[in-house]
Amino acid sequence: MQRKAYVPGIAALLAALLAGCTGGSGSNSRAADPKPGDVSVNTPAAQPGKYRTLPEACAAVSHDSLDSLLPGIKQITDQDQRDTAYEGHATLTYDTDRRVGCGWKVESTDATDHLGVDFERVVSYDNTVSDDSRAEDIYATEETAANLPEASASATPSATASATGSATGSATATPSATPSTSASSTPSASSTSSASTSADPSQTPADLQPRKLSGLGDEAFLDDKLNSGSSTAQQRTVTVVFRTSNVIVRIEYAEQPTASTGTPDSEEMQDKARNLAQKLVDRLND
Repeated sequence: MQRKAYVPGIAALLAALLAGCTGGSGSNSRAADPKPGDVSVNTPAAQPGKYRTLPEACAAVSHDSLDSLLPGIKQITDQDQRDTAYEGHATLTYDTDRRVGCGWKVESTDATDHLGVDFERVVSYDNTVSDDSRAEDIYATEETAANLPEASASATPSATASATGSATGSATATPSATPSTSASSTPSASSTSSASTSADPSQTPADLQPRKLSGLGDEAFLDDKLNSGSSTAQQRTVTVVFRTSNVIVRIEYAEQPTASTGTPDSEEMQDKARNLAQKLVDRLND
């Protein structure tokens, strides 16, 4: 009788132990669940940028482009010196996978021209931010720093002048009278007028003012500054910055005339800088 009473007790004890073991393993499983199901692990990493390398900066600009931007090169008679001028000077950099640049400076009979080209490949080290997004932020900062005039503001002067001229005959006569008076009293009025127009953004035609550019990479802008500095000759600097995917390209083109009264032509310099920018976009996309 004692043996029959003892056996059920052993069975009850074993059942309790088994239940405890089962509960323990279930608890451990629940504790391990958060790690495999963690959001940071399951969230896909942001997409890398299109570009993994950069072109050789000094070889990125063709000889034809350099001939156009730096007319003094074709005036160099010594072949070795001309070849050296074409080569340019590489910008000092410690990581050519991330940033490269090159500069040229050539004197001609009429002016001294400078050209600088800079390539930056942007890489985001944050898995939640793509390379392109990081490049967009850097580009936006540079565009903001350029302090471009508002497009509507640039169009206002011409629109106002047109409306005033059509509404009032005297208003049309007054502007035309003013330049002729100044021209007759000042021999160099034409050069002075050209310099003041280039230097004063409010008087510069809208299509030549610093502005955003369309059709050049993913986004682009142009800046144009006229500065006499310490010299009597006025130096004009045209800057074009564009972004394509995770690469930002900066072009700086400057010209200072030899004559103290000279003023570099804004439209011509902008056209040359934009043409070079388009060629660099095409080169990156090859």
